[in-house]
Amino acid sequence: MTRDEQKQHRIGLLLVAGAALAWSTSALFVRNIDAGLTTMLFWRGLFSGLAVFVLFLVMERGRAAAILRSLGWPTLAVALLSAAGMITGIGALRLTTAADAMVIYATVPFMTAALAYLAIGEKPSRSTLFASLAALIGVGVMLWGAKMGGSLLGQALAVLMTLSMAGFTTVMRMHREVPMLPAMALSAWICSFGCFWFAEPLSISTHDFLLCVAFGIVQNAAGLALYTLGSKRVPAAEATLLAALEVPFTPFWVFAFMGEVPAAQTLLGGAIVLGALFLHILLEFRRKPSAEAEPIIAP
Repeated sequence: MTRDEQKQHRIGLLLVAGAALAWSTSALFVRNIDAGLTTMLFWRGLFSGLAVFVLFLVMERGRAAAILRSLGWPTLAVALLSAAGMITGIGALRLTTAADAMVIYATVPFMTAALAYLAIGEKPSRSTLFASLAALIGVGVMLWGAKMGGSLLGQALAVLMTLSMAGFTTVMRMHREVPMLPAMALSAWICSFGCFWFAEPLSISTHDFLLCVAFGIVQNAAGLALYTLGSKRVPAAEATLLAALEVPFTPFWVFAFMGEVPAAQTLLGGAIVLGALFLHILLEFRRKPSAEAEPIIAP
């Protein structure tokens, strides 16, 4: 890895970690919004897509129209896979236990590693694999004693959610030259469109509406944008590994802002996940550039 590649890699680590932190705030919004699930998701998707698209326009400025005209199948594939992940994730939480869904989702770095290797020949580092295994163990500890054995359909949806995450991460890594923010905006709007038919968007209170706007921008749009920008800079399996920071931080925010004390196994398992991920990030930041990347100083 050259010095410039290492710099981009470090930026990518921080961006993806930031995405996971943004996503981890979801429970705070869900707990404080009284509107129905589909109504909440409709408004969240609408404003999330709008925020991401505005960011794209600001970043690209005069090039935006030309970029939109040039987008092809990779953008559509990412949009559909991301939307599928959102929708199947909702279905999984409705039709199976949260424990089942979380355990299945915790395997996403391994699924991504396999898919990225088959699709683009990208091999995960040993550090990524060991950290992924430690994170999976940590999730298992967090869920020790939790109710398992949800419906088979719900578990299948959780698998599809995990495959969707692995799929769109791999496609974005494969087509790093393609701006993918429009795809993320479209995916949020697809999810919103799917929820619209089961929602009551005009029945929402002003309080809930404003929270849904914040939910869409702070949690979903920020997470999608940061993940899109960061996943191009790090290997696909590593990106989905760092997204696991969402798991221990979700109960932490609920504890910090709502006073809900997590169970002992949640604290222990969360500490294992955090330890594994922070150690991985530290090792990656301490990695030195390859010898051939060092500047040659003439005598």
